[in-house]
Amino acid sequence: MKHNFGAGPSILPKEVFQEASQAVIDFNNTGLSILEISHRSKDFEQVVMEAETLVRELLSVPEDYSVLFLQGGATQQFAMVPMNILPEGGKAAYLDTGVWASKAAKEAANVGTVEIIASSSDKNYSYVPKGITVPSDASYFHYTSNNTIYGTEVYEKPNTSIPTVVDMSSDIFSRVINVAEYDIIYAGAQKNMGPAGVTLVIVKNSLLGTSNRKIPAIFDYSAHAKAKSMFNTPAVFSIYVTMLNLRWLKAKGGVEVIEQENIVKARTLYDEIDRNPFFKGTAALEDRSRMNVTFVMDSEEQEAAFLKLANHRDLIGIKGHRSVGGFRASIYNALSITSINALIDAMREFEEGNK
Repeated sequence: MKHNFGAGPSILPKEVFQEASQAVIDFNNTGLSILEISHRSKDFEQVVMEAETLVRELLSVPEDYSVLFLQGGATQQFAMVPMNILPEGGKAAYLDTGVWASKAAKEAANVGTVEIIASSSDKNYSYVPKGITVPSDASYFHYTSNNTIYGTEVYEKPNTSIPTVVDMSSDIFSRVINVAEYDIIYAGAQKNMGPAGVTLVIVKNSLLGTSNRKIPAIFDYSAHAKAKSMFNTPAVFSIYVTMLNLRWLKAKGGVEVIEQENIVKARTLYDEIDRNPFFKGTAALEDRSRMNVTFVMDSEEQEAAFLKLANHRDLIGIKGHRSVGGFRASIYNALSITSINALIDAMREFEEGNK
């Protein structure tokens, strides 16, 4: 059995793979593959409608928000957010907690003025800045809720008096959130939601068309909202698999249930990291991510030896991001506690063999 700790595209439930594979051959007994079915057909319209309904139900999305299935990943949203809600002459406030937060701010700076209100770059993004002050004269405040490379997570939304935008690409659907606290939530699908290729955007309707900028229609949230995510040909297969995965999550009991599973998984792995003398966590204790567990060893030689053992034990994708090294175990929704225990067994085996 392979244990997939990859950071993304990531593990999905076997049940989802099985149903999706059947749809590739014959979707809904139509005699057509989901890969070739018309995105304007009633069959696919039902898919999009169910996917949106599941998003709204699982996250308790208020009625005055639009749910959009777009393309381009979170990276495209780095530009679309300011294009849609940063007026000419306005400024946006950004919290810098890692590579993706920094890239989002740099993209926004191509559209308007950006103020970095706090950063954890001084300690290699190993913590989340506390006690930040968000300027009230900014058009919006942006932060990244989970930092996949550095293993930190923001669990409490910072206090703001202005619209708040959050990139939840790697922790959406992993824990309960109050959507009404945010004005825009965006997330690439390929962590907890579905396969790469589709991006979820949840946007408060009162923000639509407020930037007073002339922007291409393909980048305009209003155009996509009016067209019900059908402004252009959508990512048909990715939306379909996302729908299947959200069905799976609902059948498990929803976000409330999966959050408790994620808490147990993360705590179990962190406990071993803290106990085992050969491993050391890299993120501040209070900011440790439940989705991406980062840790190191005392030397490159030890890390190479453990990685070899991990590969032999079919522990896939635990090598840390190239910019930080060490190890990263991404423990998204579909990863079971069995895989966590398999990793812990390997860590203990390494400990026993190197005393």
